[in-house]
Amino acid sequence: MIQLRYFASLRESLGIGDEQIELPDGVNNLPGLTRWLQRRGESWESALADTRLHIAVNQEIVKTDAAIVDGDEIAWFPPVTGG
Repeated sequence: MIQLRYFASLRESLGIGDEQIELPDGVNNLPGLTRWLQRRGESWESALADTRLHIAVNQEIVKTDAAIVDGDEIAWFPPVTGG
């Protein structure tokens, strides 16, 4: 199982804050997981297509091509804006 977390506007767009799923067969990195999640539908496809998203694996910000394994926690954060 892997733990997935979606923060801020992603949570609102997707209608979910977190979930646990079985790591899909053949998925061993973030691009593969992202493609798999985007197949859930248009809102998933557009929300996860934002190249400005930050991704953390086990609470460490990683590059978008990072490897993942069973037991990981993966979190997506939209870019932070300030004023």
